[in-house]
Order: sequence, then C-alpha cells, then structure tokens
Amino acid sequence: MKTADGEAMTLDLDHLPDDPALLHQLILDLLSTNENLRHQLKQLQRYQFGSKSERFEALEEQKLLFEQLRNLMDDSEEKAETDEEEALEATAEENGKKKGHGRKPFPEHLPRERVEFPLSEEKRDCPNCAGHLEKIGEEVTKQLEYIPASFHVRELVRFKYACKQCQEGVVTSELPPQPIEKGIPGPGLLAHVLTSKYCDHLPLNRLEGIFQRNGIEISRKTTCDWVGKSAALLEPLVAEMKKELKASKKIHSDDTVVPVLEKDRKTTKQGRLWVYGNDAHIVYDYTPNRSREGPKAFLKGYRGYLQADAYAGYNELIGKKKATLVGCWAHARRKFVEAKDSDPLRSHTALVFIGDLYRIEKEWRMVESETRAAARRSQALPILEKFEAWLREEAGRVLPKSPMGQAIRYTLNQWDSLVRYVEEGDLDIDNNFAERAMRCVVIGRKNWMFAGSDSGGTRAAIIYSLIATCKLHGIDPFEYFRDVLGRLPSHPINHIHELLPHNWKAAHTDSSH
Repeated sequence: MKTADGEAMTLDLDHLPDDPALLHQLILDLLSTNENLRHQLKQLQRYQFGSKSERFEALEEQKLLFEQLRNLMDDSEEKAETDEEEALEATAEENGKKKGHGRKPFPEHLPRERVEFPLSEEKRDCPNCAGHLEKIGEEVTKQLEYIPASFHVRELVRFKYACKQCQEGVVTSELPPQPIEKGIPGPGLLAHVLTSKYCDHLPLNRLEGIFQRNGIEISRKTTCDWVGKSAALLEPLVAEMKKELKASKKIHSDDTVVPVLEKDRKTTKQGRLWVYGNDAHIVYDYTPNRSREGPKAFLKGYRGYLQADAYAGYNELIGKKKATLVGCWAHARRKFVEAKDSDPLRSHTALVFIGDLYRIEKEWRMVESETRAAARRSQALPILEKFEAWLREEAGRVLPKSPMGQAIRYTLNQWDSLVRYVEEGDLDIDNNFAERAMRCVVIGRKNWMFAGSDSGGTRAAIIYSLIATCKLHGIDPFEYFRDVLGRLPSHPINHIHELLPHNWKAAHTDSSH
C-alpha cells in the first residue's frame, strides 16, 4: 500500500483507523494492490512460459463465460460465436486442411543452365533387336542452384587526347560523378552494404568477415564511412518523402527504443526511432530521447489525421487548425486481453464488442472509401454506442487501479479518438500499419544491438525510410539502391521526386514494356 506521496506504507494491524470512510478506502487500496500484483504475476508467467498471442484459448470454463455473456447482451442471440472463436476455428481448419504437393514454378527471370546427360554409345543398342536407339524426346528435372555473391573490378577508363602537331594541350575525358568521390565502392557494392545492414540485419563486423572469405580486406570502419556518405547522398530523397507525407490526408505514427552509445563508448542511452507513414511513404525520424519536441518538429504544420497511441507528446499537435487524432483499437483491445486473468467475464464482454467492430472492417475492407464509411456509420456506430454505455456502467463497479479498471479508463479517456475512424472510409480502425513498420527496426536491433552515436541513429532513419518504402511498393531494395546511388550524384535536385520509390517503380515498369 502507498501513501498519498506514493511512498510504501507498512500496515499496522493493531492500529487500524476507526473512521469507517478511511477504513473503507484502506480496504479498496489493499484490494487494488493485491489485484495488480496478481495481474503482474500472471503477465510474467505468460511472458516466460506461455504464448504471447492475444488470441483466446477455447477452454471449457470460457465457454461457460460466453453463455453467461449471451444472457447479458440484448442482441447476443443473433451472434453465433465471437471473433476469438472464429479465429481459432479458422486456424484449426487451416491446420487440418491438406496442402497440395505440387511445387511452385521457378520465377521466369532466373537464368537457366542446361546440363545434358545423353546415353553412352554402348547403351544405345536396342535390347530387343540389332537396331540403334534414336532420341525421341527428353525429360527435364529442374533444380534450384545457388552461386555465391562475387566481387568484380570495374575499370573506369578515361582517355587522353593531344595534338599530334604541337604535342601540347593534353585533354582527358571526364569521369561521371560517383557516389563517393575517389572512393573504391561502386553503386552495387554500396547497395549491398546498405541492404545487408538495414534490410537483412547484418552488422558491419559480420559483413567484414564475409568480405575476408572472398579475399577482400575492407574494415568495418571503412564500411561505416560508406554508410554515412551514402546516407548523406540519400537524405534529399527522404526529405522529399517527408514533404509529400505531410501533405497527405492521414499519417500513422509510433516509436521504439534504440540503444545508443554514450561518448565514453562504454555505456548506452535510450534514443528513439519514430515512424510516420501511410500507403505511399514510410519515414523514420531519430531523436536522442522521447521528448515531445521530436514529433512536434516533424509534424509541424500538419493538419490531417494522425493515427497513434495515447502518448501525451502528441497533444500539442492536436486541436483546431491542427492535426486530428485517431485512436487505435488494437491498443484498447490489448488492455482487455491483459485483464482477462483477473476479470474474465468483463474481459470477454469487451472483446466481443471490439470483435464485432473488426468483423465489420473485414467485411467492407475491399470496397471504396465512401461505401466503407457508410457501412461504418450504419453498422459500427450502434455497437460503439452500446459499448460506451457498458463501459460507463462498469466503470463504477470495478476497482479503478485494477487491470480491468485501467482498461476501462484508458478506453473512455481515448473514446473520442477511438470512434473517429468511423468519420472517414480512408482511416483505419487501428495503428497496426505503424507497428508493422517498426518490425524491421526491432529485428535489426537484436542484431546490431546499438547505434554508435546520435548521428548513427539519424543515418539509420534515412536508410530505413527508403528500405521500408521499397518493401511497401514491392521493390527490391538492392536494385533500387544500386540504380539510385549511381544516378543521384548528377540528378537535378528539382527533379528529386522522380527517384522516390513509387515513381522509380512506375518508371521501371513502363520501360520494361
């Protein structure tokens, strides 16, 4: 138990308060503390021993809870099963379904090598007569083979010219601008280093070892320098992506921790990578901390829809003539999932409401935005109204500091932003787009473990932005970097938009036809 100042307080059973109101509050505090401790214990046990999925298990006692739940809801007789059960049944059906045994054909763009195995002359004698076997057809067995990546030296030859009569005025042809002036890497090698580190999550020290196996001595310090110079070359592209992103109707945002080495090179601090994206661009931004100044600076002047979690740092960006906040139902749902151990009935009730909202999204996902918005207004709004009434009613029946009390309070506090997705068909019910965009950072962080400096975090943000946007549009990041790094040194800055991933893809698609 804690005092009003938040300090831990020891309970003296011999000196309980005589005031009934104070005693009542003491009991409530103890119950809340006990429930929170049980909740934390369950969460730790689930994290260490159980599945981290938010999907419910179809246990017998949960079936009984669903029966009770149906009796509590007015329209529950029309519901055959919850979205949790449907997900489990779909998974079970998928697992039980026999998979086909046919192999997928190899991609047509792969080069082919034909290796023939003719019969030897002594085996061409007919076993039935004295005739000779002639070829009448062939059977082809296809194998997928791998040739390790290899280096080659590209010689850039500049010719010298002079006058034969006076043998003066020697002129040498010019070398086209290079990604790194007077450097040894060509665009393909730079593309390989960037893709290996930021797409395939391969730290530069491991890349150094791979180079050595090919007989090439390139130190990690050198490749790090290449990454920095490449990021500087690519920065105008990300700046243009940011400009187009801020001119769009909606932006998803999220952030994650990035360990960064301190100046003493012995300890790390917690930097932050923020993601801002939509269906056209994904842009990352590095900040040395989680201060609100980061999103405030990035989103300055933005007046569209901002879909994000409940981070208070976004508050200054929201309001009249500012951005409009759209909440995330995945965040709200997660809190009710976490409360299921301590309050299973209410947890299931809330999850049924939220499951109905997601079923509507699934049904109308592939239609145009106007039709989707109309479906949300006619189908989702009545569910949201009932859910809000239930939340407000249950808020007075649960301990405020209990997991369920916190889940209900979070949902009600965010209610206006949570229901805002109904206004526009272009908006999403959750912020999963941003959370998916963060996966490449989280996976990479497990491999490279920390950034070497704040400037290293900034470089990572630039390169991650282009890799994530390439993936968004189905582009091979290596092919993109190899082409763009070769063109950027001489590309007009006022035409930089031509090299953005979606425009680059369109140009290459058109040229291939």
